[in-house]
Amino acid sequence: MLSSLATWVQDVIEQLGYLGVALLVVLENVFPPIPSEIVLPFAGFVAQQGSDSVVLMILAATVGSVIGALIMYWIAAVIGDERLHAFTRRFGKWVQIREADLTRAEEWFDRHAMSAVLVGRCVPLIRSVVSIPAGFRRMKLIPYVSYTFLGSLVWNIALVGAGAVLGENWERVEPVVVTFQWIVIVVILAGIARFAYVVYRRRRTL
Repeated sequence: MLSSLATWVQDVIEQLGYLGVALLVVLENVFPPIPSEIVLPFAGFVAQQGSDSVVLMILAATVGSVIGALIMYWIAAVIGDERLHAFTRRFGKWVQIREADLTRAEEWFDRHAMSAVLVGRCVPLIRSVVSIPAGFRRMKLIPYVSYTFLGSLVWNIALVGAGAVLGENWERVEPVVVTFQWIVIVVILAGIARFAYVVYRRRRTL
């Protein structure tokens, strides 16, 4: 399945060029199984081999990133903070999360929203997810778009640039990104475990 997906991604980029890259990155933000570690390096390879510009490939990918991030932001904003709190009050006990825990997480995001979006857009797995709390908290649109653009630009420069530099060996980028993803997963799981422990200790002292 992954091989078929990779072939389809390559066909789209070869046929549509910049537009194909932008569309694929939009889909990658909304539908994570489309792998940016294939889309972006191959875009760099195509630009390096043909008449396309690496710079314009990076720009197309960044525009696609912003559009995809805005879609996720809008979905979360439509659901709204009140519905999220209502869901937590009703079902949070099943995962040991209280409404007060959600409020503290929201307060943390409010304090660090700009850095969370900027850094999050450079991190695998987090790249799309960071748009959700931004939407729930109705982060101001201009800062959100600006930091999404900058963070996405860094990510796209790295992966499209790597594909252009490696040329026919562009597929070497994927294992590096996958390794980075596993590191991120371990860090996230450690953070969840620490959060659960802190909540448990707090409740024991009440």
